[in-house]
Amino acid sequence: MDGLILPLILAWPLVGMLIVMFVLKGDELVKLFSIVWSAVPVLLSGWMWLDYLASKGASGLAYEVYAPWIPSLGINFHLGVDGLSIPLIFLTALLTVIALWYSAKPIQERVKEYYALFLLLQVGMLGVFMALDLFLFYVVFEIGLVPMYFLIGIWGGPRREYAAIKFFLYTLSGSVLMLLALIAVAFNTESFTLVRGGMVSSVVATAGVPFAANPTGTAATLAFLGFLIAMLIKVPSFPFHTWLPDAHVEAPTGGSIILAGVLLKLGTYGLVRVVIPLFPAAFSMLAIPIGILAFTSIVYGALVAMAQWDFKKLVAYSSVNHMGYVTLGLVAAVAAVSGKASDPASAIANVDAARMAAMDGAVLQMFTHGIISAALFMYVGMIYDTRTHVRDFRELGGGLWRTVPKYGTFLIIAAFASLGLPGLAGFVAEFLAFRGAFGVALAGNTPLLVLTALSVLGILFTAAFYLWKVIQMLMLGPQNPRWVGTPDLDRQELAMAGILTVFMFVIGILPMSIMGTIHGASEATVQGITSAVDVNMIEASEDAVDDAAAGEPGADEATHSEDSEG
Repeated sequence: MDGLILPLILAWPLVGMLIVMFVLKGDELVKLFSIVWSAVPVLLSGWMWLDYLASKGASGLAYEVYAPWIPSLGINFHLGVDGLSIPLIFLTALLTVIALWYSAKPIQERVKEYYALFLLLQVGMLGVFMALDLFLFYVVFEIGLVPMYFLIGIWGGPRREYAAIKFFLYTLSGSVLMLLALIAVAFNTESFTLVRGGMVSSVVATAGVPFAANPTGTAATLAFLGFLIAMLIKVPSFPFHTWLPDAHVEAPTGGSIILAGVLLKLGTYGLVRVVIPLFPAAFSMLAIPIGILAFTSIVYGALVAMAQWDFKKLVAYSSVNHMGYVTLGLVAAVAAVSGKASDPASAIANVDAARMAAMDGAVLQMFTHGIISAALFMYVGMIYDTRTHVRDFRELGGGLWRTVPKYGTFLIIAAFASLGLPGLAGFVAEFLAFRGAFGVALAGNTPLLVLTALSVLGILFTAAFYLWKVIQMLMLGPQNPRWVGTPDLDRQELAMAGILTVFMFVIGILPMSIMGTIHGASEATVQGITSAVDVNMIEASEDAVDDAAAGEPGADEATHSEDSEG
C-alpha cells in the first residue's frame, strides 16, 4: 500500500473529472458524485497521516514513488511526502469536499464544467505537495492556473473577466520566471531531484556543479530571484498582492474557499520546499528585504482590510495579512545572526531552537489559515449567495445575530480564530512564529528584531477590524428590519461549518495533534540550512573564545569575577 497511496490520491480526482465530463448526465447527479468522489482522498490522506505517525515516526520522507519520465533530461516522476506536506495534502482534500459541497446550491449553470474543472484543480494542488522532482513540481504547480482562470471568468461576479485576466497575467508572469529559473538549474546542475540521502534537500548540493562552488554567481542569483518572485506572487506578498482581492471578490464562493484555503499555500510551500533548500545562503542574504515585504503585508493588509466595507474584500485583505506571518516565520528560520557567545555550540543550539519554532509556526499557519479563511469565505457566501445578496456592511446593518443566531455563532468563532484568540487555531501558529522570530533576532539580528516587533501591530489591527466591523457592526447593534425572517443555516450548512469549527478548536486546544507531524520536518529543514546561514555567528563566537584565551581585559575581569564568587 505504501507505494500506491500517493499515485492513488493524485489520480483519484483526475479519474473523477473524466467521469464527470464523459459519463454522467444530469446536474444533480454530477454534484452528488463529485462530492462523494472527492471525499475519498480525505479518507486516504487521513489514513496516510495516521500511518505516518505510527510507522514512520513522523520524520523523513515516506511513501516514495520513483519512475523515469524523461531520462535523457534527467526528469523523473518522483513523489514523496514528509511532515510538511502531509497536513497540506489532507487540507487540500478536505477543503475540496467543502467547496464542492457548498457549491451545490449556488452553482446552477454549466454544472458539469464547474465540477470537472474543480477536480482538475485538485490534481494540481495535490501534485505540488507530493512532487520531489523540480520539473514535475513546475508542471503540477501550473496545472491549477487554467481551471482557476475559468472558475473566476465563467462563474464569477460582474467584473469576472477583469479579475480572471488579472489573476492569469500575474500568476503567468511568475510561471515564466520559475521556468527560466528551472532552466538555469538544469543547465548548471544536470539534476532536477529535490532529495538527498532520504531527506528533502538541495538539488544544488546533489549535483555539485557549479552552483555549489559559486552559490552567489550570476546564474545562481538569477535562478534564485526567479523562484523567489514566482513564489511571492503566489503567496501573495506585497507588492505582488493586487490580483488577490479582485480574484476573491469576483470568484464564486467555492473558488474563494479553495483559493484562500489552498492555492495561496502553494507559494509559501514552494519557499519551504524549493527556494530555501536550493538557495539557503541567498535567501539568508535577502532575509531582511524579504522580511520587510512580510512586515508590509502584515500591517498593510490589516489596515486596508479595516478600510473595507465589502465583507468579502475585507476577508481577502486579511489573507494578505495572515500570509505575511508565514513569510515572516520563514525569514526568521533562515536569517543570519552575528551574536557573540563564549560557547559557540550552545549559541547555535539556541538559535536552531528558535529557527525551528519559527518554521513550525510558519507551516502551522499555512494549515490553520487554510481552515479559518475557508470558513470565513464560506460564511460570506452563505449570507450573500442565497440570502441577502448584499456584502456591504452599511447595507447589511447590525443585529444579524438575532436573526440568524447559528450563523452568527460560527462566524464569530471564525473571526476570533482569525484574530488569534487563545484556545483557537490561529493563536498557536502566530505565537510560534513570533517566538521563533524574536529568538533569532535577539541572538544577533537587530533589523529582524525591529521588523518582528513592528509586525505585532498587525495583530492589533486584525483584532480591530474583526471586532469593529464583523462582530460589532454586523452581528451586534440595532437589528436591521430588512433582514428579519432571513433563514438560518440548514443542516448541510451546519455540517460544513461544524467540520471546520472542530478543527479550529482541536488545533487551538491540542496543537500537538498536528505539531507532532510538522516538527520533525521543520527540524530537518533547519538542520539542512544551518551551516549556510550561521557562519557569522560561528565566527563571532569563535572570536569571543579566542579573545578570552588571549587574555583581553574584559575576559580577565569576567574570569576574576567568577573566581571571587567561587
